[in-house]
Amino acid sequence: MKSKKTPMRRCVGCMESKPKSSMIRIACYEGKISVDPAGKAKGRGVYICPDAGCMEKARKKRALQRNFEMNIPEEELDVIFEEVKRYEKEDR
Repeated sequence: MKSKKTPMRRCVGCMESKPKSSMIRIACYEGKISVDPAGKAKGRGVYICPDAGCMEKARKKRALQRNFEMNIPEEELDVIFEEVKRYEKEDR
């Protein structure tokens, strides 16, 4: 029997490919950005490790702005990364 392939996704912070299940999806749909832990929201999504280091790298590289091709206010980024941080604590 063939084993099922694990879907891999690349983190926008550290740029490493990791199993999709260990990452958090951030979705952008109709100009609204939201954290999508279930991975089912509509729109374009990027993945990030629920790790402070990766979030810092993604912020420095303006990864979300580039991937979603839009300008994201600093306050909105703060809210998004705060929400992703909640998942960091649950995993460890």
